[in-house]
Amino acid sequence: MTDFSQEAIDRVATYPQEKALVDSAAQFLRDSVGPKYSYNFFWQGRPIIQYPQDIVAMQELIWSVRPDLIIETGIAHGGSLIFSASMLALLDMYDAIESGQVLDPSKSSRKVIGVDIDIRAHNRVAVEQHPMASRITMIQGSSVATDVVEQVKALAAGYSRVLVCLDSNHTHEHVLAELEAYAPLVTKGSYCVVFDTLIEDMPEDAYPDRPWGPGNNPKTAVWEYLKGHPEYEIDAHIHQKLMVTVAPDGFLKKIG
Repeated sequence: MTDFSQEAIDRVATYPQEKALVDSAAQFLRDSVGPKYSYNFFWQGRPIIQYPQDIVAMQELIWSVRPDLIIETGIAHGGSLIFSASMLALLDMYDAIESGQVLDPSKSSRKVIGVDIDIRAHNRVAVEQHPMASRITMIQGSSVATDVVEQVKALAAGYSRVLVCLDSNHTHEHVLAELEAYAPLVTKGSYCVVFDTLIEDMPEDAYPDRPWGPGNNPKTAVWEYLKGHPEYEIDAHIHQKLMVTVAPDGFLKKIG
C-alpha cells in the first residue's frame, strides 16, 4: 500500500465525525431523489441511472477484485451492464499488457450476466448492438424465480472471481430472497453490492408510487441477511468515503 493510499484511508476514518459534511451529504441525497438526479448520467451512450460517486466506487471495486464474472439484477436501460463489461475489457487489456500478449477480446472469459423481469425491446436491442455486447448475457424473468436462479448458477459455474450487484425490486422480501439466491455465488474477497439501501434513510413520502420505503427496503434486507451469514461484513469504509451514495451499508464483502 502506498503512503497516499494510507493517507486516504486515515482521512476517510475521520469523516463520521465531520458533522457538517455528513449532514450536507445526507441533505443532498434527500433533495436529489425527487428531481431524479441519478437519471441524468450515461455510460458509453446508455443511461446508467447511478450517482457518479457510486460509479467510481464500482470502478474501484472491480479493479481491486478483478472479477471474471459480474452478475447484476436489474437492467433498465443497460448502462450498468455496459459499464461492467467495459471495466472487464479494461482488465483484459491490462492483463495483456502485463503478460506481453496480444489482446484478443473474442477469447476473453470475463463476462457479465444481467437479469430483469422485463427487458424492454428497445433496451435489449441497444445493448445487443453495443460494442460491449459480446461480454453480456441477458436473462428475462424474475431474479428470484427458481428457473432463473438455476440458469444463473449454471452460467456462473467455473468462474473463480464473482462479483454480484443487486438493483431490481427494492422491497425487503425481494432483496432478501436475492441475497439468499446470489450472495452464495460471490467468491471470497469479492463483494455483493446491494443498491438503494438509502431508502431506509429517506422521508416516509419519498417514494409515494413505490411499494418500498423506510422499514421495507434493501437495507432492512441486508441487516436481516447478515444475522445468519457471518461470512459477510459491511465494508463501511466505502460508504464513509463516498458520502453521497445510494448504498450505505450495501457494500458487502465476503470474508469467509
